[in-house]
This record gives sequence, C-alpha cells and structure tokens, in this order.
Amino acid sequence: MAGEPVFVLVHSPSAGPKTWQPVAERLRALGHQAAVPNLLGVADAEPPFWAAVVDAVNARLAGLDPDQSVVLVAHSNAGVFVPLLAVQAVRPVRACLFVDASVPAAAGATPVIPPGMMDFLRGQLDGDRLRPWLHWWDEAEVAALFAGAPAVPGRMAIEAELPRLPLAYFERPVPAPDGWSAGVGCGYLVFGPPYDREAAEAHDRGWLVRELPGQHLHMMVDPAGTAGQLMAMAQALAENATT
Repeated sequence: MAGEPVFVLVHSPSAGPKTWQPVAERLRALGHQAAVPNLLGVADAEPPFWAAVVDAVNARLAGLDPDQSVVLVAHSNAGVFVPLLAVQAVRPVRACLFVDASVPAAAGATPVIPPGMMDFLRGQLDGDRLRPWLHWWDEAEVAALFAGAPAVPGRMAIEAELPRLPLAYFERPVPAPDGWSAGVGCGYLVFGPPYDREAAEAHDRGWLVRELPGQHLHMMVDPAGTAGQLMAMAQALAENATT
C-alpha cells in the first residue's frame, strides 16, 4: 500500500528466516509489504558479530525504494541488535517492534545473553560450535513450540536451517548508541514467560505493550493474529507520532 512502511521481520541469529515466513505471507496477503532479512551467515562471520547482522539487514533494505520507510520487527535474541539497526539502517526507520524479544539497553551495551546462562551454553558445545538452538531443550518443550502450527513451514523446515553458532557470538556485548530510540516509536508484543519480564521493562520505558498468549514461536502457530497485532501496533505508534 502506497505510503505505508515495509515490515522488516528480523529473526534471531539462533534460528532462521523461515520462523517469520508465515507472518510475512499474511502481511502481504493483507496488502502490506514485508521483508525477511537472512541472518544465517552470521554464524560464520568474524567478530564483532553485530556488524554482520547490520550488514545483512541493510543488504535487504537496500532493495527497497530509496524513500521507503520501515518498521523493524525483532524476535527473540534479535532484539539486542535493534539499536544499531535503527541508527545504521539505510532506509528511514519509523518504528521498532519487539516480539517476545530481548530489550536492549537504553544506552551503552547489551549482553547477548544473561551472564548466568554462559555455563549452560558451554554445555551445548559440540566441537567448536554450539548445537542447533532447538537441540538445547527437552523434546517436550520443543514440541510445545510447534503445537498447532500450520504444516508449512513445519518443524522439519525450521530445524533444517538452524545455524550452529560459535560461543563467541554470545560473549561480546552489542553496542546501544545513545539516543537510538529518539524519534522512533517502540512497541513490545509478548507471547508469555519468561518474556513477561522483558514486557514489564518495555512498559516501564513507556513503550506500547500488547500480549498475544502463546509459546515463543507463536508467530508460526498464529501468523494471522501476530500480523494483526503488528499492524495495529504500527498504526498506533504512527498516530502517536502525529499527535
């Protein structure tokens, strides 16, 4: 739709772009533009890994019209990269939406993962790389993530593209430039625990917060509901910016 921003759906580097595929297709079916950058190459990048994330997203943004604005939508661990994406994007960023995602620092730097989880991650090493993300958890927990999800893309497709990240990816904090959220509306869509704590942090910062109850990959289980929430939140932020 002319004059509306592109929804740029950024997946966690621990997962793959197919996690956003159902929502992207739903947004397009509703007449919106949607783009899903591919961050799978981050696993083989050189430190600092955040630079590879920014490059991958900007490579996708470069294919948009020069004056096309975007709504950045980050899932899970991708949230830590939003400050850099917002200030270094090659297209104007209208809003930043976090979906069951890490909330980055207001300024300074953000740990990629809480320090208390490093021992857990070391236990997931297989050679010089971590096992794929879904292999970190019990089968019952993983199965619950996909319960009720449409057949395409199914669990097998998601697992097939999971990268094996080096431990170093999680060891280096990600810069959060001062004032990264100035003039950019921010919103948080929470599916459930443990990201309810992140949603509370977003609320304390004055962000728009909405809830769509489900598991961590709920955007695959309910792409229509997720797309609807993203559209409504982007519209609400746009209206707030003009009042």
